[in-house]
Amino acid sequence: MSTIRKRLSPEESRIAALDAARTLLIEMGPQAVTLKAVASRIGRTHANLLHHFGSAAGLQKALIAAMADNITGTIGAAVLRARTGDHDPREVVELTFDAFDKQGAGALASWMILSGNEDALDPILEAIHRLVDELGEDAHQPGKMPIHDETLQLVLLALGDALLGAPMARALGLPRERARELAAQWLMASHRVEGVRS
Repeated sequence: MSTIRKRLSPEESRIAALDAARTLLIEMGPQAVTLKAVASRIGRTHANLLHHFGSAAGLQKALIAAMADNITGTIGAAVLRARTGDHDPREVVELTFDAFDKQGAGALASWMILSGNEDALDPILEAIHRLVDELGEDAHQPGKMPIHDETLQLVLLALGDALLGAPMARALGLPRERARELAAQWLMASHRVEGVRS
């Protein structure tokens, strides 16, 4: 009995491939995000994915770009909610740390760079830059930490935690979530100080 494959538009095929790649990344790590593995997951051929992405590096770069856009959109909405007082700024910390750790963005970006893909971070950096520009338009006030500084600190903390957080916490006898707690305390303290200054 033969299997009938549903015909997908090029855009539907691309979306299905990126969804499968994201699942592979979370389940098995960045080394599992290959054209062959993704093609197998979605019932397509290696050649079909090669047509869409050009190479495994192209697939990985498209995945990281899609993840970066999704992540920064979610974080941006949380920042705006926090600014209106509707939500705890801690939500921004949680979303940022989850993006780099649980969603695999930190591991994928690091793996791509170590594999020789020099421009691997471009999609993440561009998405973060767009977000900071959008959020920073009305955010800079005298005595307030510039959003560029705040973003740099939070992203570096989240990336470091994604890569070394578990073994470092274990080695120091600290709870696994300690880096998140420290980042949240810093952000909350920063906002309290800014509130006092303004």
